[in-house]
Amino acid sequence: MTIIVLIKQVPDMEKVKFDREKGRIDRSSAGTEINPFDLNALEAALVIAEKTGGKVVAVSMGPPQAEESLREAIARGADEGILLSDAKFGGSDVKATSGILSAAIKKIGSYDLIIAGIQTVDGDTGQVGPEVAGILNIPHISNVESIKDFTEESIDVVSNVWEGQYLKRGKYPLLMTVTKDVNVPRLPNFKNKMKARKAEITKWDSSHLIDIIDESRLGVKGSPTKVKKIEVPAQSQREGKIFKDSGSEAVLEMLDVFKKSRVLNKEV
Repeated sequence: MTIIVLIKQVPDMEKVKFDREKGRIDRSSAGTEINPFDLNALEAALVIAEKTGGKVVAVSMGPPQAEESLREAIARGADEGILLSDAKFGGSDVKATSGILSAAIKKIGSYDLIIAGIQTVDGDTGQVGPEVAGILNIPHISNVESIKDFTEESIDVVSNVWEGQYLKRGKYPLLMTVTKDVNVPRLPNFKNKMKARKAEITKWDSSHLIDIIDESRLGVKGSPTKVKKIEVPAQSQREGKIFKDSGSEAVLEMLDVFKKSRVLNKEV
């Protein structure tokens, strides 16, 4: 059984800055990490592979440094990693990204299950997983929060959609996207860390996929959507005040503050 996990290297969203003029994230302004939801996807794949005797292939599209995320995926238990990296992929929106990932999966050939995180913390669209399934013409299950059972032919999961829980069964080949509630990702162990250091990461650029996807569907050319404007809301800060008088004057002053802020009714 072959399980493909879609991995994305994302910036640390707590530290990253935004380029308002270009409408993009300034990825050089912060460190990087594996998209948190993709770690849940990887863990789900590893559990299934361990019990079915399958293998896990991590696939990522990004700049050359995204190789680090694939090595981390191997350190956590993945069997191999494939990096899709080319300047022609730059500026891809969800449609172009889905097309490139789908082309790579077609090139891999045989697979049973594709697992992705429900969304990425930098784009937050939740569209890539379902779009990949659409391009590959295979069924998909989104918002998987629990895996109930699985065999080498099918999988039973609980999907949470609009606050409703649905028990679904999918037959392979199948794609599913998972939430953070599906599991707790494992940490790398020493043996796999050493394996990851020596692992050969397969690298494909546009020339490796040109017989599967037309160059006009790559990068900015293949991206029908554009970010027109970015609005970053100003951070609000709480204002503190110290009341030194422990008597009735302090109480009256506090009541006045509460009334002005509408915490209390003015008639109190």
